[in-house]
Amino acid sequence: MEHKEYKAINKSVRKKDAMQLLLGKPVYTDDIVPDNALVVKLLRSPHANAIVASIDTKTAKLVPGVVDIYTWEDVPTERFTNAGQTFPEPSPYDRMIIDRHVRFVGDVVAIIAAENEKAALKAMKLIKVEYEKLTPVLDFRTAKDNPILVHPEDNWVPTVDVGGSNKRNLVASDSNSSGDVEGVMADCDIVLDRTYHTKAFNQAMMETFRTYTSLDRYGRLHVISSTQIVFHVRRILSHALGIPKNKIRVEKPRIGGGFGAKQSSVSEVYPAFVTMKTGRPAMIIFTREESQIAGSPRHEMQVRVRLGANKDGKIRVLDLYTLSNSGAYGEHGPTTVGLSGHKSIPMYTGSLEAYRFDYDVVYTNTMAAGAYRGYGATQGIFAVETTVNELAEKLGMDPTVIRDINMLKEGMQMPAYYNEIASACALDRCLEHCKEMFHWDEKYPVRDMGNGKVRTAGVAMAMQGSGISNVDVGSATVKLNEDGDYILIIGAADMGTGCDTILAQMVAECMDCSVDKVSVFGADTDASPYDSGSYASSTTYITGKAVEKACADLKKRMCSIASDILECSEEEIVFDNGLLRQIDTDKTVTTREIGCKAQVNNTKAAEASASHSSPVSPPPFMVGMVEIELDKLTGEVTILDYMSVVDCGIPINPALARIQAEGGIVQGIGHTLYENIQYDKKGRPIENSFMQYKLPTRLDMGNLKVEFEHSYEPTGPFGAKSIGEIVINTPAPALAHAIYRATGVWHRELPITPEQIAMSKPE
Repeated sequence: MEHKEYKAINKSVRKKDAMQLLLGKPVYTDDIVPDNALVVKLLRSPHANAIVASIDTKTAKLVPGVVDIYTWEDVPTERFTNAGQTFPEPSPYDRMIIDRHVRFVGDVVAIIAAENEKAALKAMKLIKVEYEKLTPVLDFRTAKDNPILVHPEDNWVPTVDVGGSNKRNLVASDSNSSGDVEGVMADCDIVLDRTYHTKAFNQAMMETFRTYTSLDRYGRLHVISSTQIVFHVRRILSHALGIPKNKIRVEKPRIGGGFGAKQSSVSEVYPAFVTMKTGRPAMIIFTREESQIAGSPRHEMQVRVRLGANKDGKIRVLDLYTLSNSGAYGEHGPTTVGLSGHKSIPMYTGSLEAYRFDYDVVYTNTMAAGAYRGYGATQGIFAVETTVNELAEKLGMDPTVIRDINMLKEGMQMPAYYNEIASACALDRCLEHCKEMFHWDEKYPVRDMGNGKVRTAGVAMAMQGSGISNVDVGSATVKLNEDGDYILIIGAADMGTGCDTILAQMVAECMDCSVDKVSVFGADTDASPYDSGSYASSTTYITGKAVEKACADLKKRMCSIASDILECSEEEIVFDNGLLRQIDTDKTVTTREIGCKAQVNNTKAAEASASHSSPVSPPPFMVGMVEIELDKLTGEVTILDYMSVVDCGIPINPALARIQAEGGIVQGIGHTLYENIQYDKKGRPIENSFMQYKLPTRLDMGNLKVEFEHSYEPTGPFGAKSIGEIVINTPAPALAHAIYRATGVWHRELPITPEQIAMSKPE
């Protein structure tokens, strides 16, 4: 089905919050909360694995301005998870607000509540702690069945059986396959067996973790936080604090970046605990160092790929084993790992005869990992795509040709993707379009530029998903005001992605009005309809469909009210070009008249709510190509061009979609060339600021160009799929490919630094 010419959809309209942000208006958490809150600071463990033998807070409590200091002796003993995920919660309950057993450098030892920051910091220095130091498990390759247990406690709670066991340092474990993997592998002309290692990467969002809490006039806990998951935060706080959910209200203002970090409840519980103890407002703001050493970074993974193919380039079998490092706690561990296989193997459905995908997720005494844009697909796609590029090089084939032979095409069933049908897939057109736009045939050959510098190119393709099938719920309420305008109330969180604007465009399209006539409110657990939150690339696809449903229901309600005004039957009224018209007459009713009538002698609400969940998660697709100049003497990689073509169905707002793609590409470049989380021999993090943790700047990204190939997803709103996450997945394999072309060396560990490039020799 081809898309029609829309009035508000597929248009690059200005973001709803653009002017407030550009003019520096108060929109973020720290801007809008009262300034009378207690300052909350956290004393953190200097040891990777230890027991708090004793803690003396007497002297610290005497510091003027200190209200109280809380330790493991003061908190509830029930365990919970910080993971912002829908029921049934797959992550184990393995956290406490403060645990006597600290499990990584940065784990919380004490909560300090003070009138001001100076007093809190002074008190922190005066707290005396004696630790019983234990041997840490730092290498995730040795964690499984290690005699040293990260979680030896008996009250470790696996809420869902995902194959985990705290007595084996296992968060999760699983295996699935289709076909005779070993039989097909034995019959292949060429078999590649390669192992890849991706480090943990920090989201490094501009706004660090922060939360304000207070008691409202009814004695309920009111939480204002920079979070992607207001409803999940409410549930997490209820579990952690032992108070009913109806006594908690969570809202979010503008979010200064999340990228998945704020899909975990990293900061909320600490000021909430202080408020419940003192009855006073409390505020915590993580420093940049805290966000770097005690945040929620990407899972470090080791991915082994076995690929079997024929000499003609046909890829017949893929076998993946992923080992994932969840760190000290298990949040998001059972779910991220699945994407490393389920979002990489299906891209080669066109030729695969068999596949196998096994994984283990382990605990170690390092910072707990969490959600990060790409959510495991990034790591798996790096491994699979790099192996495919190596196959092409070994066979002397153009890597774009080998993909064209093997790739998934529209209408195919994907056994490695829960047997879903690729009902909207323009991956082949993305490759063709990108190849032409990039001038692949000219840039792919290695060109000696003199002075030790060479230029060449690399390619990769990617897929992701659109929400979590049979799990995620999106909801929307659309209300008609008496002036004939609309208000959209959502529980999804706009974290700079522009979802407020995109969902407003959908209302405008449905209700035949301009986007300016749609106001957006959210997210607030008291006022918003339930929504899983903004993660898993779900908002446009899942919540967008809920908006469509709510608008359809509202139209029916408006037709009913119009029939009262025109004194005719409801069946005689149609919604036509923003007006309510009586069939076969010239009589019309405006939305303003409906809005006014709804408030006078009326029993029919001029508003509608709808929820949506999907049994499928249609993948968006992307092809990325990069041209680099590499200095063989220094190992420096300069990106000249990065071009990509994305299939996200119908882009609701092409400008915002393009910005999403550009941002994701830059993050992927950062992961590949610069960013690195490292620990010393005692488990202490080395990169605790932006002085050490290097991020790409505008000068590092070269010329970016993003274009789109439309497909039409029948289960999505107006044919749309997601775009938020897929865009981060192609830079790593494309850059690794280009670096190989320039040097003759395959780098299978990220990041690929100039030192590694300069010191490596061809095999």
